[in-house]
Amino acid sequence: MSLPFLTPLTLCFASLLGLGSSRPTSSPTDRFEAINVLTTREKLAGKVVQKVTKSPTVTAFDEATFARLIGSSFHNGTIEVKVLSRLLPGAPALARGFIGLAFRINAANSQFENVYIRPVNGRAANQLQRNHSVQYFSYPDYRFERLRQEAPGAYESYADMGLNEWIRLRLVVHEAQAQLFLNDNKQPTLLVNDLKHGPAANGGIGLWVDVGTEGFFSDLKITPTP
Repeated sequence: MSLPFLTPLTLCFASLLGLGSSRPTSSPTDRFEAINVLTTREKLAGKVVQKVTKSPTVTAFDEATFARLIGSSFHNGTIEVKVLSRLLPGAPALARGFIGLAFRINAANSQFENVYIRPVNGRAANQLQRNHSVQYFSYPDYRFERLRQEAPGAYESYADMGLNEWIRLRLVVHEAQAQLFLNDNKQPTLLVNDLKHGPAANGGIGLWVDVGTEGFFSDLKITPTP
């Protein structure tokens, strides 16, 4: 199915997908491809949203576990989305409500950049855990464990957030730099100046989750740089 564009520069999928509206849909996943996840359209507090959960067959962390937006191709620009995460029943103790965005995904889903949040950490009782609230990783070679070991604190940061609340992510990407803004903050919560796949990488966009997360996404908007 082709995706209509509202303007040449702004791809506003909120209305096209029913995200942010109560308009029913007869084909709940017709614009997303499930990559190692289960994804459906559901109503949450009267709002139609995209629900994503990680496939239980994938046990490793920081994997290709996302609902890929069909037809998306992204190099530079801005991606905005509202996210809400809950812990699934029986979620392991290490679950943190992992939820975020994969971008510049290659055709084989074997290479991509990613930013995500850990809402449980945002209001943890100790500062060290709070410092791990927001994370960047690059698949497949630079997952969070390697980045944390080789450059402690450089690819993650603190932000106030919690489970079961809507959080607005605004990701601004230019060449090898990515800036992640949360809610209405004027300054980026996380700044990455060396995206590991380099300034020329290009590819799809995915709604990403990890272990133990019941993730909801709404109001997806993509604005490429001319």
